[in-house]
Order: sequence, then C-alpha cells, then structure tokens
Amino acid sequence: MVKGISYASEDYCGPDDGAIFITIKCVSKAGGFKSEGIKYYKGVIPQRQLLSTGDLLIANTDLTRAGDIVGCPITVPAMSDMPITLSMDLSKLVEKPDQVDRRFLYYRLMSDDVRSFMKDHASGSTVLHLQTRAVPSLSLSIPNSTTEQTKIAEIFSTVDQAIEQTEALIAKQQRIKTGLMQDLLTRGIDEHGQLRTEQTHAFKDSPLGRIPVDWEVRTFEEVAEISRGKFTHRPRNDPAFYEGDYPFVQTGDVTRNVGRKLTEYSQTLNERGRSVSKEFPTGTIAITIAANIADTAILGIPMCFPDSVVGAVVPAPNDVRFVELSIRRWKPVLEQLAPQSAQRNINLETLRPLLMAMPGGEEQKRIGALYESVEKAQTDLVAQRTKQFALKTALMQDLLTGRKRVTDLLEPATA
Repeated sequence: MVKGISYASEDYCGPDDGAIFITIKCVSKAGGFKSEGIKYYKGVIPQRQLLSTGDLLIANTDLTRAGDIVGCPITVPAMSDMPITLSMDLSKLVEKPDQVDRRFLYYRLMSDDVRSFMKDHASGSTVLHLQTRAVPSLSLSIPNSTTEQTKIAEIFSTVDQAIEQTEALIAKQQRIKTGLMQDLLTRGIDEHGQLRTEQTHAFKDSPLGRIPVDWEVRTFEEVAEISRGKFTHRPRNDPAFYEGDYPFVQTGDVTRNVGRKLTEYSQTLNERGRSVSKEFPTGTIAITIAANIADTAILGIPMCFPDSVVGAVVPAPNDVRFVELSIRRWKPVLEQLAPQSAQRNINLETLRPLLMAMPGGEEQKRIGALYESVEKAQTDLVAQRTKQFALKTALMQDLLTGRKRVTDLLEPATA
C-alpha cells in the first residue's frame, strides 16, 4: 500500500498549472471512478506517488458516515499526458502479478466480505478513517489460477461496459427530453407531427413571448380546477386515522415520481381518515406546495386522498400531460416565489393567475403523446440498467465466491 499525498487547500491549482489530483470524491459508493472529483495539485510529487492508467486505489476515508465508501476500490482511467497523483485520502495497491490479476482484485474488493472488513476496521464520528495497518491482514479467497481470475474480470468488465453504455443513453435521453419539453411548450406540433418553426408556421407576440398564431394565453385557473388535499392529522402513525384501504399521497410520494404516473404511496388512511379527507380522481395532477416546491406527478390511483400540502389540479377537458408539463416548467419561478424560510410553501392564490400558452385540444394530445413516448424510452432504459445491476450483483455472489466457476471458458476450443 502506498498512501497518497498530504496536502493543504493552497496546494490546489488550475488544470494548466499542476498534476491531476485524484481525491476521495472520485470514489463512488461501493466502488468505481467518478471524474467529477478530480482536482489539480501544484506541489512536489515523489516518484512512488505518481500514478499510471489502470493503477488500483482504495479509499482511506469516508464522509458518508454509513461506510459506503471507506475501503472501496477505483482504477485510474486513461486521462491526458499530465502527471497523475493521489490525495492522502486514498492508497495505491501494488499487487503481486504472479499471484493476482489486478482487474480481478478490483472486483474482489467490492465483495460483501471485503466491504464488511473495511467497515469493521474504520472509525470516526463525522469522518470515517480506515485503519490502513489492518488492511494487509485481510484474507481473500481467490482462484489459484491467474488465468481464471482474468476471465472473471473480463466478464465483470463486459457487464460494466454495458452499464456505462446504458447510463450514457439515459443521460442522452434526458437531454433530449429537456430540450423537447421546451420546444413542445413554446412551438407545438402541427397536424403532420412536425415541430412548428417561424420559418414554416405563423407565430404571434404574447405576454409569454412568441407563440403559434392559433394558441391562446390563459390563466392557470381558466385551464384547470385547482384545490388541495384536506387531511392534516399528525402524527403519521396514529392508528385512529391511518393503516387502512385508502391511498394517502404525501409530498415525498410526489417527489419520488416527478413527471410520472404515481401508483405507489407510503401511507394509507382508514375509514375515519377518509371521512375527513378529500378524494381526487385518477388523472389529477399532484403538485407539492410545501418543502419541495412544484414537484408534479399524475395520480394513477383510484380513490386517492392527497395531503393538505399537496395541490390537486384537475385539468379536464384539457390534456393531463400537457398541463402537467406546463406546471413543471414553472418550478424555478415558483421556488423563487416561495418564502425563503425554514418551512417553504406557496399558496393556491400564487398559482391561479399564472399564465399558460394553450394550443387546441388535439394538439395538446399530440404533444402529450410525443412526450410520453420519449418518457417511456427513458423509463425502459432505467429498467434495463436495473437489470444489469442485478446481474452484476448475482455474478459477484457466484463468481467471486467460487460458487460457480468459469473453468469451462478456459478450455481451448476444439475444431
């Protein structure tokens, strides 16, 4: 183990003035490299603390307090030709190549038994510090054959590459969705399914800027019925009102499902709780009006009873998705309008006069349908990533414990 460089804040510099400095913020939970944690260091670097592509590092400290990072491994990715070094919050591991494949060791250090060892040998109140002297005593069960180790590492690398590709597609889809949302709410889609432009369609000036000529500017209260939930009783675990058959939607439920149909909830009301609440139909748009301001979700539950700090927007006869998108676009404005206090909130009177650019009903449906298709594509990618993570977890339990072997893959192919 080679511990990183002790440094002070004045040792930091700009990208053109020093070495690439890998810090604790480069370590993901459970292991893996994050480039956003890179800093730059202008001090003297001893030869033994210079890094190369592929070097294996582990975290010596942890700010999560749950031990999610301490002892976790990363490998140094290919970067520029600049020198690379590491902070004192990390240690470089120099393996014996005749006994262990470095990439295999990287994945082996993510195993549950290793994670337990690292957490058990870390101490501290606000910051966990790994007892680095204890790390050499860590016992690892590994295949005797480095060839078998290499094959296992190749399998995990393939899964990791698939996960990275999926995450890149998710990020790309999010950028597409964000840009599309802006276009749909300001330009719209014509009857041929094409985004309108001022070169091909007539636009006009409005209080909201340039909009298609056949759109109208309406106030929010003209577009939808706006009210709020009614139930306010605390505490949330009082059996006199809770734990029944009626879905009770709270701020956290909406925040966890922003932009999606809300079909899961964390609390229910009994008959007594229902009797002092207000029911809203499926398709109601829930909007948070306290704490997390202006998060929105579409209620996909029959007989739903929102909390008193959840606004309820019934947009009929207008398209639910179009109106939800328009509300979501207001979020930065509504966050600014909310009082900057410990308990931030907005009232319904703040919402009612807000302006909305409204196309006709058929165009609203086209806009909503197109956005839904993009949303579904992203949801499918997220589900795919979840399956890939599950596959990796299962493989780690099998291949890194010896429960399943890869020896059949090592035999030379026969003609």
